[in-house]
Amino acid sequence: MKNSHVNIHPEVQEAISKNKPVVALESTIISHGMPWPGNVETALLLEETVRANGAVPATIAIIEGVFRIGLDKKEVEFMGSEKNIRKASRADIPGVLAKGENAAVTVSGTMIGAHIAGIRIFATGGIGGVHRGAEKNFDISADLPELSKTPVAVVSAGAKAILDLPLTLEYLETLGVPVVGFKTSELPAFYYRKSGLMLNESVSSANEAARLMFMQWQLPDSGGILIANPIPEEDALDSQIINSAIESALKLADEKKIKGKALTPFLLKELEKITTGKSQKANIALVKNNAAVAAQIAVEYSNLQK
Repeated sequence: MKNSHVNIHPEVQEAISKNKPVVALESTIISHGMPWPGNVETALLLEETVRANGAVPATIAIIEGVFRIGLDKKEVEFMGSEKNIRKASRADIPGVLAKGENAAVTVSGTMIGAHIAGIRIFATGGIGGVHRGAEKNFDISADLPELSKTPVAVVSAGAKAILDLPLTLEYLETLGVPVVGFKTSELPAFYYRKSGLMLNESVSSANEAARLMFMQWQLPDSGGILIANPIPEEDALDSQIINSAIESALKLADEKKIKGKALTPFLLKELEKITTGKSQKANIALVKNNAAVAAQIAVEYSNLQK
């Protein structure tokens, strides 16, 4: 891309040029995931967590038509308080850049920004996936095909629990995306640790994860990797309670005819109401845990490259 449409924060650029560990972070959680001021507090907490584990954070967003790889505090606050912030995945990015608009980037959008800058690992809460009822409406997140073609490792607590997890895992397998359990042999289910879906691959340490990443990108035309990291046990929610809440939220969304990009933010907000804030606390805990693990893997990957 032309330099006029990409701005890499000096600290991030220096770290990349010196092969120091860097972790990408998304901006959707700031603009569309949580209310002010908790959204900004969480974004800054994630950056602090990455630093505490030995890596440089690079929160990614599009501001005034420029891909910004690494935000300063004022830019984080802008993304958290400004009202007219688009939500951009791959299909939206050209229009946002061309029109000089502001956008928080999704998992797929963050992967693109990270790849442009040369960042190999990205921490998020949960990826998008195959929505429940997709056999009728074909509602499948752009995150999945992005994982199949963009060489970035994504650390997440699996896919968001509001999705159809078996179909999401099946589709990832079809796309050839390695789904790797981090200290688990089972796909985590976002708010709780176990989904009952067994994984073909797992690693027991950050070093093992880094080695797997290294080997993935020795293969021709290799895309990304999903590193599935369960929510800490002390922060996990009861699966029966959360699934009952999800069913209620899905029913309300259907009654209100909420679809597409508006669906996930609506469901997450409804879950927060139904669980009296417990779901949001769990969300913050799991994404913080993912940021820590991603930073540890980034350190090991940097050492491997050296």
